[in-house]
Amino acid sequence: MEATGFSIFDIFWLIFLMSALQPIFQRKMLENMRARQIAKLERERGSRVVLLVHRQETMSFLGFPLMRYIDINDSEEILRVIHATPKDKPLDIILHTPGGMVIAATQIARAVKAHEGKVTVFVPHFAMSGGTLIALAADEIVMSPHATLGPIDPQLGQMPAASLQVVLQKKEPKDIDDQTIVMADQGAKAIAQVQATAEALLKDKLGAEKAREVSVMLSEGRWTHDYPIFAEHAREIGLPVSTDIPEAVLQMMTLYPQPTQRQPSVEYIPHSQPSQGGRRAH
Repeated sequence: MEATGFSIFDIFWLIFLMSALQPIFQRKMLENMRARQIAKLERERGSRVVLLVHRQETMSFLGFPLMRYIDINDSEEILRVIHATPKDKPLDIILHTPGGMVIAATQIARAVKAHEGKVTVFVPHFAMSGGTLIALAADEIVMSPHATLGPIDPQLGQMPAASLQVVLQKKEPKDIDDQTIVMADQGAKAIAQVQATAEALLKDKLGAEKAREVSVMLSEGRWTHDYPIFAEHAREIGLPVSTDIPEAVLQMMTLYPQPTQRQPSVEYIPHSQPSQGGRRAH
């Protein structure tokens, strides 16, 4: 009998096939690990756990970075989950997002506020803009010590709506082009709408007067749109914030790694810390 062996081309194609399938296997493993971690957290807290996590993603062929935001697909998914959750069951939402569409964030926030069970929003790292709007609807916001919320002032394209009002104040109408005037008008309406939404979300928790004060503060353009509001500042403002974030929530974020084809900018050797359950610093 003549023995058959692998040629160099067979070995090449085997390596190529394994390389091609490896990302699929890794993704499946991550998905299974996430599902187990979510189930574990739900058992521990007796709640329904929902994650809204946005990472910068890279196109598979051209390699251009794309930042994901809150969109209509997100709001549809979360609204379905909340609708399917028993009314009195606690709801835990883990947020990691730069924000996104106002209409989508508003839909999620209204559904969160309407849920009869206690709603806790966890912010491991940051929940800016529309993410902050969602957090305002929760009964409690739990942040890690260096996590941030952010202002909810509307943006029209690349322009802050509040800054367009400054143009009207500093220039004569005859010196302003029609497009800027129209955008400033839309910006004023957008600010009023976001203020009203935030005020409605906060009124039951803070009272009418304080809710109006906080909603104006967050939406009027007092700060730049990327201004970080840390936990102590959020408490000073009057938001129901604590920093007692569960270790399991922080560990959950390790299962949502940043997809990248670049050389990592942060590297370290993980060391176990028995006193803290072997937590890794990230």
